[in-house]
Amino acid sequence: MWTTIEEENVMAEGNVADLIVQRLGEWGVDRLFGYSGDGINGLMEALNRAEDGPRFIQARHEENAAFMAVGHAKFSGHVGVVTSTQGPGAIHLLNGLYDAKLDGVPVVAVVGQQATSVLGSGYMQEINLSTLFADVASQFCQLVSTAEQLPLVLDRAFRTALATRSPTVVILPHDIQDEAAPQLQQEHGIVQTAAEYRAPRVLPLIEDLQKAAAILSAGERVAVLVGQGARAAEEEVVAIADALGAGITTSLLGKPVVDESLPNATGTMGHLGTTASAFLLDNCDTLLIVGSNDPWTEFYPAPGQARAVQIDIDGQVIGNRYPIELGLVGDAAMTLGALLPLIADSRPDPDHSGWRADVERSVTEWKDIAARRAAVPAQPINPERALAELSSQLPADARIALDVGSVVYWYARQLVLPRGVVAHVSGTLASMGCSVPYAIAGKLDAPDRPMVVLSGDGGFQMTGIAELVTVSRMWREWSDPRFVICVLNNGDLAEVSWEQREMEGGPRFGASQDLPQFPYADYATLLGLAGERVDAPEDLADAWRRALAADRPFLLEIVTDAAVPLLPPFPAGANKLEQMRSAIDAEGGDAERAGRLLDEYASHEQDPTDRA
Repeated sequence: MWTTIEEENVMAEGNVADLIVQRLGEWGVDRLFGYSGDGINGLMEALNRAEDGPRFIQARHEENAAFMAVGHAKFSGHVGVVTSTQGPGAIHLLNGLYDAKLDGVPVVAVVGQQATSVLGSGYMQEINLSTLFADVASQFCQLVSTAEQLPLVLDRAFRTALATRSPTVVILPHDIQDEAAPQLQQEHGIVQTAAEYRAPRVLPLIEDLQKAAAILSAGERVAVLVGQGARAAEEEVVAIADALGAGITTSLLGKPVVDESLPNATGTMGHLGTTASAFLLDNCDTLLIVGSNDPWTEFYPAPGQARAVQIDIDGQVIGNRYPIELGLVGDAAMTLGALLPLIADSRPDPDHSGWRADVERSVTEWKDIAARRAAVPAQPINPERALAELSSQLPADARIALDVGSVVYWYARQLVLPRGVVAHVSGTLASMGCSVPYAIAGKLDAPDRPMVVLSGDGGFQMTGIAELVTVSRMWREWSDPRFVICVLNNGDLAEVSWEQREMEGGPRFGASQDLPQFPYADYATLLGLAGERVDAPEDLADAWRRALAADRPFLLEIVTDAAVPLLPPFPAGANKLEQMRSAIDAEGGDAERAGRLLDEYASHEQDPTDRA
């Protein structure tokens, strides 16, 4: 760390690009993701010269590199770093950077630019990068105009990304990269900074904690909604729920936080959630939101139904989804820990109303519904069964990278995560194609742990086919070669097809929904990996066993039925049935089977208000 002028003068050798590599090392960066090009060639040369600098991971596309940086941040908990050239390379970063922004993870993008002498001339590949990134990197986006400016800009980019859990951007003109590293002196107009940041302890005031405890303790039917912000507070969440006699539900991003084998864990909430979570939120009179900013507001308690307390480290999201009575800005684990004795003192009988027993009954009923759904015959395989079969075989030390689409529904409803298994998805941006780039970053972070990718054919065609090439070039260096990619192949953009039926009341539009057939398993084999195509439900269990025991990355292509419905949990789902049936009737032909499956799924549901 640079603490004196003498040290700075000694260390400032080489050019600015060398200084960037050195500074990245001081920030603890061990790898950065990207794709080269003339705008960033100075940095590439410096990485090549560095004997112990960060490792460069080449993606097949800059968008995928940005997803890898997000995946690194999510799996490792550290800053993800991505780099690209100017112009088209920079533009390609946007999707991944918005993923970081909307899910609240720290990412730093180091982006090349044309030489300062030609900026403003409409030069080759010149675009206004400051304007391009102004929204996605609204917390910090800076063009480096002089060599002396570089250390402070890079340091501020890292500190801001960590402090605000957001993406930041450093724009580096090509000529600046090649300038001599600066010899910074103590003088006017020169700022010397350090590669240093430590997260604070944040705890609400005691009087606010007492008010929150009073609200929560007065509730007879308490629900706890848990998001990704509670990932370090699993024990405290369970303890507070027990003290309140409460049921627990999670956002999609919060699913790995809670042990779903608990009798009061109702599963994921929202459109892709469970009947038990719907019962919990529809019938509670008090709501505690911990580390969640889930956007499915129509599945929250009705406004005025429940008194609500919210805990979040980010004060900007307090009261953002529900009209809360009290907001507590603080670390989830510490705040819950401080609340617990206050609640225990004021609520000696956690379950005086019998509410906890009602919640546990709804969980039991949901598990029966989920099992019956997975057993529904389909042509050829029910995707719910595909995920249910994995549930019993998932290694306890696995990591999961999840794509966006109908696969998210089956993951949320059928896959029970062992304690300690982390899973990540593009949650708020909900961008298809995130899974394989996420998985590569997660595997590089923990090469000794098995990685499981869950993807639909749509998401896999977007990025997975290309990035499987990246997997094929690096898997031999992993101490545990298990990297299982499950592709649910139904030839359809199924989530959008069912959204059209549910939300628009219109028939499926084949020209926009049909996907081209591709030999996923054969392609993996062609690349020197392992692959298997499964088209019979009785073969699923053994196929998962083979995939999870393979000595190399394994692509498991499961041929599934697009007619299996994406039915919202009841009672909300009951209100959608007529419109969905009408849309299916308008399609005619093969859609008739989708209507029969929809009716069968609906028959499994029970209106949870009957138990209120």
